[in-house]
Amino acid sequence: MNEAVNLTNCDREPIHIPGSVQPFGFLLTVLSDFTICMASDNVGSFLGTDVADLLQQPLSRIISEAAVATIRSRVDHLSGPDATERMFGVELQAGKPLYDLSIHFSGAYLVIEAEPSVNEPGVNSGELVRLMLERIRKTRGMTELAREAARQLKVLSGFDRVMVYQFHPDGSGEVIAEAAEAGLEKFLGLHYPASDIPKQARILYQRNWLRIIADINEKPAALLSTATHNSGLLDLSMSVLRSVSPIHIEYLRNMGVGASMSVSILRDGKLWGLFACHHYSPRYISFEKRTASELFGQMFSWIVEGREREGDVAYEARAHQVTERLIETAAAHEHSRRAIVDFVGDFRKMIACDGAAVWSDNKVTLDGETPTEDEVKDLVAFINRTSPGRIFASAEIAKVYASGQSFRDRAAGFLAIPISRAPRDCLIFFRREVLRSVTWAGAPEKVYEEGPNGPRLTPRKSFELWQETVAGQSKPWSSADIRIAESLRVTLLEVILQLSDLAARERRSAQERQELMIAELNHRVRNILSLVRALVNQSKDTATSVDEFAGVLGGRVQALARAHDQITNLNWAPVALRSLVESEAGAYLGARAGRVKMGGPDVALDPKAFATLALVVHEMMTNSAKYGALADSTGQVEVVWRLDPNSSLEIEWKESGGPPVQPPTRRGFGTTIIERSVPFDLKGEAEVRFDLLGVQAKFVIPPNFVELVPSITGAAMRVEEQQSTRSRISETALIVEDNLIIAMAAEVILLDLGARHVDTAASVDQALRAIERTRPGFALLDLNLGNESSIKVAYRLKEIGVPFMFATGYGERAPIPEDLSAAPVVQKPYTLEVVEHALGKLQPPGG
Repeated sequence: MNEAVNLTNCDREPIHIPGSVQPFGFLLTVLSDFTICMASDNVGSFLGTDVADLLQQPLSRIISEAAVATIRSRVDHLSGPDATERMFGVELQAGKPLYDLSIHFSGAYLVIEAEPSVNEPGVNSGELVRLMLERIRKTRGMTELAREAARQLKVLSGFDRVMVYQFHPDGSGEVIAEAAEAGLEKFLGLHYPASDIPKQARILYQRNWLRIIADINEKPAALLSTATHNSGLLDLSMSVLRSVSPIHIEYLRNMGVGASMSVSILRDGKLWGLFACHHYSPRYISFEKRTASELFGQMFSWIVEGREREGDVAYEARAHQVTERLIETAAAHEHSRRAIVDFVGDFRKMIACDGAAVWSDNKVTLDGETPTEDEVKDLVAFINRTSPGRIFASAEIAKVYASGQSFRDRAAGFLAIPISRAPRDCLIFFRREVLRSVTWAGAPEKVYEEGPNGPRLTPRKSFELWQETVAGQSKPWSSADIRIAESLRVTLLEVILQLSDLAARERRSAQERQELMIAELNHRVRNILSLVRALVNQSKDTATSVDEFAGVLGGRVQALARAHDQITNLNWAPVALRSLVESEAGAYLGARAGRVKMGGPDVALDPKAFATLALVVHEMMTNSAKYGALADSTGQVEVVWRLDPNSSLEIEWKESGGPPVQPPTRRGFGTTIIERSVPFDLKGEAEVRFDLLGVQAKFVIPPNFVELVPSITGAAMRVEEQQSTRSRISETALIVEDNLIIAMAAEVILLDLGARHVDTAASVDQALRAIERTRPGFALLDLNLGNESSIKVAYRLKEIGVPFMFATGYGERAPIPEDLSAAPVVQKPYTLEVVEHALGKLQPPGG
């Protein structure tokens, strides 16, 4: 009789010790003396030495001394149980092909994994990830962020389908974003039961960021060992070649998948989700590209954490404000129990809920949408029996408290906070039922009979859509809800319940706790917010009203934004000092910008110096417009600069014609920026004099931040002119480019120029298929595509009336046929300004 099984049996499979590896590489393990004690049986096909002849041999007899030295030098960097080191392009044997290596410790063994290096001249992990992050950082909201991230990873990896898969609190998962080849079935919005990814697999995803299965039909290479070692028990949790569990192979085969790759998405070290990549035939990508994918996954994880943390910080900050008001008001109460009841409405402002109940002095106080008094009394008794003295939360009350089934339509979720040291009194928040329709990729609770791998290893075979209406559940309680609840519990226990003679001391204690919480929050918020946060904290010190604070802060942030825009418009090259002064004068004074006179040689500033000086000039311009020469209709400012004999840049600021100058009575944040930024950040000099007839200032920028480039000023001015009459792309654009990095950079340019969507193709065949699939409104064609050219694509675009331009490194010598010579040509490397200028010259094909 067959044993009925369900998918939780997968949790018992020891997938971390498979005893074999995928055959696209080989594995060796060595002892502390670098003697080989285990090896995969395919090692001979790579190193030319049979596995039996490797065992018990020194590693140096198999590979070169130089390669052994390279490995030894990286072993010292392995710190911690999950540490790995990677080496690319290592010559294991003289005159033989190069290999990419990964090493890590597994117990007492040093595990060495190798796979042939793939020569990809256009692949640079850091640059690839930078361009990918440049695209996703412009997104708004989690949906757009996830969708763009999936698209970017698909371009990098070349997999047929890339999904962003997010885990829910119950362990199930949902496809929240997807990028897939045309014609494939859509998985977006589908839910998968928790059993589809066993617990031990989730643990490995947390430890190992990336996992690739290059060919599900490839026979794994078994591990062999000497008699004193057991290769079948070697822990391969951190292995890049670890072979695949039979149940997972069958699962993928049932889905029609030929190869897969997963990249973990972590938050606070826990598994938030996955990038799940599927290919419908074997698919191997190089170690270099996998490294780039892994790095992108790590950076995406931090962006997700940062964006979610922003919402949590604001949410918790509001709760702390309510806590402060409660503490202040509660001090007037003579009876602590009465204070808690009186504040039940305020408690509801701290945690998002539909109702709240207080059980105190054997009495129930209700507020909002809640169960009845008797139902709350019974719930309190249950809480005190099962979770005394601890916060207890559930989004499905009937699942943990059977009697809750009777009122789940009014209160499906609850969060209980004990508010006395004995398990008696408590504060309970309620959330109403949220009915929702869930589409599962197959019935989530289906049970299966014994299959080809035995009763323990039988994955589900059906992925037909199965819809379920979920009832009896509320919106889940978030980690931020729990942190606020814990903070409130501490407050109620240590402050409100001991008010009488300890009120003053307890208020100080609460303030200290709050400061610690804020410090912890500030520590956890990512560096991407640190500069803005510093500006907020400093700007508020001098503001006397909300409007003034918003104006001061907004001006400083805009000054940085304008500086950043000018820097990035020139691809992080030095930017003209003149354009900085003109930009600040125009932004602050508008039509009165002519009252700022300037003169000096054509100099450009390094991006770091440019950003620093942008804040200084902004503060000088702001102060002049408020209190100095520009505050008077007849006043003016003169900004002149020169290079001294040491090539340092001297900048002088002179105000005249304004009201009499009064030196400031205090040093605010703006004054600090003016006087200290240049000396501190650039090791330069800054001097400000408050003369009666006008403010005088002098700044000295060291020569290493300064370039004398006459063409820079003209280029900056042309950028400004072009921005006012910018040529735009309003339809789908097509990029034909065989270099991935250049294609991704071009995609950013065309999107910035207004393209609604950008398709990319790396060959003539891909380009022609893309044109037939979606007629573009514009195309940017790389003339030379390796062994072919894009001339055939150009003729097709001309035939259907689509405007295009060529991009080439040949310049005027580009071999373009006479009948296509009307198309503009941009020379590599090109910038946004170059493409934008060429757009103005476009003519319709045949016109």
